Amino acid sequence: MDTFSGYHQIPLLLEDQKKTAFITDRGLHCYKMVSFELKNAGAIYQRLVNKLFEPLIGKTMGVYVDDIIVKSMLNDTHSQDLRQTFDIL
Repeated sequence: MDTFSGYHQIPLLLEDQKKTAFITDRGLHCYKMVSFELKNAGAIYQRLVNKLFEPLIGKTMGVYVDDIIVKSMLNDTHSQDLRQTFDIL
């Protein structure tokens, strides 16, 4: 599964929003969510995914930044393993 859109769902802290400010012809703007263009976006997202899926990583799941692989030892348990993943998502 590709979870690229997950980057844009992580809110920035209020004090960090000020650090992303930029000026346009319409005024001053800042990011309110983590943007892929931000320097540490990948690390922030990886840390979040590792924390969320900690009980499954290495058992039924492999995670690398925005890619998730659900694996099962038996065909019969694959739907249950997917259900656990989707419940967390």
